[in-house]
Amino acid sequence: MSLLHPQLAVFMAVIEEGSFEAAARRLSVTPSAISQRMKALEDRLGQVLVLRQLPVKPSPAGKRLLRRVRPMQTLEAEAVAEFSAAPGPSRQTVAVAVNDDSLHTWVISALAELHTAHDYIFDVRVDDQDHTLELLRGGTVLGAVTGQSKPVQGCNVIPIGSMRYFPIASSDFVSKHFGQGFNAHSINEAPLIVFNRKDDLQWRLVRKVTRAKVSPAVHYLPTSLGFLDAAALGIGWCMAPESLVMPALKSRRVVVVDEKLWLDVPLYWQFAAVRSQTLENVTRGIRAAAARHLRGQK
Repeated sequence: MSLLHPQLAVFMAVIEEGSFEAAARRLSVTPSAISQRMKALEDRLGQVLVLRQLPVKPSPAGKRLLRRVRPMQTLEAEAVAEFSAAPGPSRQTVAVAVNDDSLHTWVISALAELHTAHDYIFDVRVDDQDHTLELLRGGTVLGAVTGQSKPVQGCNVIPIGSMRYFPIASSDFVSKHFGQGFNAHSINEAPLIVFNRKDDLQWRLVRKVTRAKVSPAVHYLPTSLGFLDAAALGIGWCMAPESLVMPALKSRRVVVVDEKLWLDVPLYWQFAAVRSQTLENVTRGIRAAAARHLRGQK
């Protein structure tokens, strides 16, 4: 049962499923009915709400509407559950955005505990910690683990701790490239491993060491776990989170390039500012898991 207006339900289904046909299957109606309701909603608001491509994407106006409707879905699910005669919690889908390092080091444990306690189903979107807010700002998710402390309009923000990153490489790589120290010359000559073109952690450390202009060869490797393997195999140096790298350091698969260098990246949990038991539960779970795995905020 849905309490949302049928046109809004269609809008959300089209965005989440990525096509009119998939939305029709989800709502058990014809693609023609989906198209008609979508057009009626656009006519009513006087705006094009979706970009008709594959997959379907929200237009700028659609993103504004999505920011309003996404929290409504959560409140609707809670209201239906409260008045439902069926025993037990009502299964809800919760969309969140996280950075890849957090997903692989501590967020999955939080999601598992929340699923066990509340039967939530999670739709996890991954982006760099400095860019997950775009997913929250665009209404794609209800909450985001982010590196940004300034709250998005209509959202709350809570500091959850800092993730420490170390520069690592294989011992042979360090001997070959950094035998004379981690400096502008060696940085320029040593191949570098970067997650993607949004990832600037390595460059932050470089700027901490030198203001000289450097242009090392760069491997782009969008996998947190693959960073360790790539570094251990000697193709370059990279920044890796403390909790992932400690076992590899103990086994000497990799070494820290310079023991005096690291970066602490503050993380925050931003979420829609609505009075929702679901968001309260998720926030509590995120904070508890972060407290176990992250360094405390200074």
